[in-house]
Amino acid sequence: MPTPATRWAVTISALVAGLVTVLPANADDRSGYRGPVADVTLDGDGRISLAVSKAGQSILLPSPVGITTEQMDLSKGLKLLRRSGKPVFEHYNTKSGKQGSRTVAQMEQRYTFEAAGGARFDLLVRTSHDGVAYRYSLPRSYGAILNEASAYKVPPGSAAWLAKYRRDYENPFLQTTSDGAEATEYMHPALFDVGGTYLHITESDVDGRHSGARLVHEGGGLYRIKYWDEKVETGGPVQTAWRTMIIGDLATVAQSTLVDDLATPSKLRDTSWIKPGKVFWSWLAGGREAGQSLSMQKAYVDYAAAHGWPYVLVDAGWYFDPNWDYDPSWETTSWIPQLVDYARARGVQIQTWVHYDELDTVEEQTRRLALFERWGVAGLKIDFMDSDSQQRFRWYDQILPAAARHHLMINFHGSTLPHGIQRTWPNVMTMEAVHGGEKSSNLNTTHLTALPFTRNVSGSMDYTPMAWHRPSRPTSDAHELALAVVFESGFQNFAGQIEGYQARPEAERFLDQVPTAWDETRLLAGRPAESAVFARRSGERWFIGGGFSGAARTVSVPLNIPAGKWLVDMVRDGLVREQRVLRSGENLTVDVVKDGGFAAIACRWRPGIRTCDEPVRTVPDTTVTATSNGFEVSGKFSATTVVNDVTFAPRVPAGWTVTGPAIKADRLRPGQEISGKWTLKPPAEYGYFDIPVVAAFRSGARRLEDEQTTRIHVWKPLPAGWSYLSDLAFTGSSGDGPVELDLANGGPAARDGRPIAIRRQNYGKGLGTHANAAISFALDGRCTQFVADVGVDDEAGLDVARQRVGGTVSFGVSGDGSSLVDTEVLGVRSPVKSLQINVTGVRTLTLRVADGGDGTQNDHASWADARVRCS
Repeated sequence: MPTPATRWAVTISALVAGLVTVLPANADDRSGYRGPVADVTLDGDGRISLAVSKAGQSILLPSPVGITTEQMDLSKGLKLLRRSGKPVFEHYNTKSGKQGSRTVAQMEQRYTFEAAGGARFDLLVRTSHDGVAYRYSLPRSYGAILNEASAYKVPPGSAAWLAKYRRDYENPFLQTTSDGAEATEYMHPALFDVGGTYLHITESDVDGRHSGARLVHEGGGLYRIKYWDEKVETGGPVQTAWRTMIIGDLATVAQSTLVDDLATPSKLRDTSWIKPGKVFWSWLAGGREAGQSLSMQKAYVDYAAAHGWPYVLVDAGWYFDPNWDYDPSWETTSWIPQLVDYARARGVQIQTWVHYDELDTVEEQTRRLALFERWGVAGLKIDFMDSDSQQRFRWYDQILPAAARHHLMINFHGSTLPHGIQRTWPNVMTMEAVHGGEKSSNLNTTHLTALPFTRNVSGSMDYTPMAWHRPSRPTSDAHELALAVVFESGFQNFAGQIEGYQARPEAERFLDQVPTAWDETRLLAGRPAESAVFARRSGERWFIGGGFSGAARTVSVPLNIPAGKWLVDMVRDGLVREQRVLRSGENLTVDVVKDGGFAAIACRWRPGIRTCDEPVRTVPDTTVTATSNGFEVSGKFSATTVVNDVTFAPRVPAGWTVTGPAIKADRLRPGQEISGKWTLKPPAEYGYFDIPVVAAFRSGARRLEDEQTTRIHVWKPLPAGWSYLSDLAFTGSSGDGPVELDLANGGPAARDGRPIAIRRQNYGKGLGTHANAAISFALDGRCTQFVADVGVDDEAGLDVARQRVGGTVSFGVSGDGSSLVDTEVLGVRSPVKSLQINVTGVRTLTLRVADGGDGTQNDHASWADARVRCS
């Protein structure tokens, strides 16, 4: 039996022909192994410590190891019973990430310890060329786990990049030192530069068996593990999360897949339906309004289709009402199925945002995941989990197989880190857990250039780049473009507006080329918080992205890609495109502006080659025009390429009828055109209706569509003697913007043009006003009755969503200066109020809108179907 002071060490010395040799730490190592060495020590008090060195340099000082449960303290008074070792070889493929095909070669040592009370546990230590990891294995439950003694003692003076803990992992990484960092809680991962060797600390294989953890700096460079839960429930044998250390030069850290390598293998057999890709993300492009607008989402689909982007993500708002209140009827009334059909006909798939609390029970998951599949939704962005608790990890364990059964890919926001989850559940395409592009403060290029070496090492990161229009964006345009390569994410949610892309054609072209899944990743140059230059291979092409923090300068980056001559097709600052021919190993020299960068594609050079671009699969360039005159609709269709099996006709809502046949053509060649004319008959529904005139056609093997909408105005016909006020002359003014005829008041923000709607009841006629307003009509004593429905228009809901304040108004009607009626104060959630007023003998009718006490905030006041009965 070894004495308490016995010291053990584990290294992998050779990985040749599948043979792993284990050598003592002080042996003469002739194998060529230069990876980290883990030393496990048991002291005289029976306490375990673990230290790590590399090439004789101490990377992790002796650090506490142990675990405590309700029944047993397994952190002291321990004795070693036995030790065994085995090699771990695995091969697996991933759908996203730094590298598609991966080989795992690790050495595992199992130390079996016994506590004074007879309880036993195993300490599993794994070493590989890129790191060291350990976990605890308890053969049975000793009650709930209370804590780990696990800690990391980092050598003093080591440069550190740390982010203070918050439950959604959305804090910036700041540079400090291992011992000089504030004594507080930090989130995984943490990065240290120990004399030129980097130490990246995180955890792997976290699931519902355990609890998520954070780091607590107690001073002096000692970082302890702290669970989210005070107690981690166990019901039998337990394996904890892997305490994971990636160790090596910066390239080793950046390129490491150790977090995935340690995780539970994939639980999905069929992954053929899982497809990474670019996503047009509408939250920053169109704000809350986009989440409630089918027409805006169709425009995003059109852009994605024209550029070969496979996905559009509809973010929050689509199942809220106009006042940003939850709509309990969304499962039967949503327009998402319409959008899915529209997108499918253009070769694009739809993803939707959904709040965690819509899927937090088994009943909700069973019903709603099946619903999303029936709708044809390709993926879900699930938001606001905001917890590292065991309960929440059990929810992850529950939702992911359920989503996979319905072929739904997942993007988690407001989430934990991807602790190897993308290996276990390949339908997880990305996770947020980052102080990302949505942020309007504390976003700078030192943080951005730290992320590839900190957060993004752990797995796909949904930073949401390309928000060209954001004033808080700290990057130059070329640096922002480079993030499509520098940051890895199975779904790259690009955040720009359509006009922002169109104003930057070279960025647009590069983004059309760049993939989101990689065969291989290489770090070409960089230093956390200073610069990051990555080369990622897809097929035969290498995509290169470089981002720099700080002053303008000339940078020189080694082209460390396979041997040979390469054409480097580059976009540099100013979004200037240029080509250079370089051999592997030569330096790519680029002038960058302040916080600048560059993006490039490298392809094998051959005589005459001028670009690395490859054809992008897009929809054919077609044109549909549509016009209307009352209920008569006309349309024309043409294409710039040959299309076949063409059918051309209006597509009307349920209850409408169309008179006139669909126009058909077996083949339509460039320059040819077909046209048609149809008469529409609406049902008894009123308001404005955007009627699409649709061309369905076949292009190659794909059945596609193009359309153009024309607006039809439908209003309730009035009996003889009645007139709508919007058809009569008036004097006076509205408080904000003009008085709108048959439309809601949109104010100066150019949202005019919305139909009048109060509490989602649509009207065909009326007056759109805003407090304070007073408008008058000359009745000349000819009229006897005034009727209108009044209320704060749903248009105001857009501002409720933005500012959490809604319109409050009161309506007043006067005849010849005398009040005929004054309503109570009405708000955005007040029901429609119907007015019926005797105006016999009134010569001048005045309609007034007064502020209800909120300072005329969003007081969009509609006089819906306002009408008078006159002789």
